[in-house]
Amino acid sequence: MTEDEIIRFAADLPGVDVMTADEASGAPEVAWGDSFIFYNPERDVDEGRRFPFATIVIKDYGGFDEASDLNREGVFRLNVSVGRQRFTELIGYPPAKHADHEGDFDYTAIDTVIPHPVHARQAWVSILNPGERTSERARTLIAEARDRAAARHRPHR
Repeated sequence: MTEDEIIRFAADLPGVDVMTADEASGAPEVAWGDSFIFYNPERDVDEGRRFPFATIVIKDYGGFDEASDLNREGVFRLNVSVGRQRFTELIGYPPAKHADHEGDFDYTAIDTVIPHPVHARQAWVSILNPGERTSERARTLIAEARDRAAARHRPHR
């Protein structure tokens, strides 16, 4: 799956907004080029108050998030908030135990479901360049995350 294919898939889900950060969006420069996938069915939640259920990150964030070596040519990372139960099913232990397993993963592995290198404790997983092995799983995880966000959604007043 390409970044564009992921964005199109997510944007076609009911109630979903996708924002790719750039100068015009008012996002900080460090985030330019990254995409944020939100549940916002009324299209009325202020951009500063939205929280994504999935993201696509295209570069390392120096000093903070460098474990995936995203500065390699053509490499991007899909990140999805999957919840504690699904995280445990996918990874084999609960998110709260990630510190005990941090060294067990190659965060640079392509086309593999891995814990998010920074946000695993918050039940986020990642896939670098979803491909033959993980594209269908990526679509499923995005749809499930959208459903979780919809279940928690309260209309903005």
